[in-house]
Amino acid sequence: MFTGIVESIGTVTILKTQNVGVLLSIGHDDFFKKTKTGASIAINGVCLTLISQKNKQAVFEVGPETLKKSNLGLLQVGMKVNLEKPVSASSDFSGHFVQGHVDTTAEILKIEKSGPWIDIWFSLPDSIKPFLVDKGSVCIEGVSLTIVQVKKDKFSVALIPHTLAMTTLALKKPGDMVNIETDMIAKYAMRAYELFFKGKK
Repeated sequence: MFTGIVESIGTVTILKTQNVGVLLSIGHDDFFKKTKTGASIAINGVCLTLISQKNKQAVFEVGPETLKKSNLGLLQVGMKVNLEKPVSASSDFSGHFVQGHVDTTAEILKIEKSGPWIDIWFSLPDSIKPFLVDKGSVCIEGVSLTIVQVKKDKFSVALIPHTLAMTTLALKKPGDMVNIETDMIAKYAMRAYELFFKGKK
C-alpha cells in the first residue's frame, strides 16, 4: 500500500527484454540502501518487487500484464522515474490509498501555465470514466493528485511548484502517456452498485 507521495526520483539504467517481460534496473544514490530483497516499490505508480540490488542499482522484473496496463514498456535508459516505498505503521499518511495497481494509461493533451503553477489535461479512457469526479483523488505517475475538472473525454489536475520540483511531472509534455490509478474506494463502490442494484455477476 502506498500514498502517492513521491519520495525521490531515480534513473533507468538497464532495460532488457526477457523470455517473459522485461528486466528493469533503477539507479539512485541512497533510496534503496535499506530496502530488502522482496520489498515492494512503486515506480511511476506501479508496484514492483525488488529482486536484487548492487552498487546503487535496484533490479525489478516487469511482467506482460504490467507492460500492457502501464507505460513502463515505453521507458528508455536515462529516463527519470518517480519512487515511493510502501507505508508502514509509523508513516505519515498524506495523499490517499494507492495500491500500485495501474488501471490504464492516459495521454497528456494540454499543459497550461499559470505563473509557477500548471494545469494538465489528460485524455479520459472509457474504462475509468466511472471512477473520476471533480475534486476526487487520482494517482498519476505515482503522484496523488486532486482532480480539478472531469469532462466528457478529458480531465484535469493542477500542479503546485512543490509537486513539479519533487516529481517527474515537470518533465512531461503533450503526447506523453502517463500511468493512471483511480481511487480504490470508488472502484469498490462501483462494484457494490453493480452487484446489488444491477444484478451483474
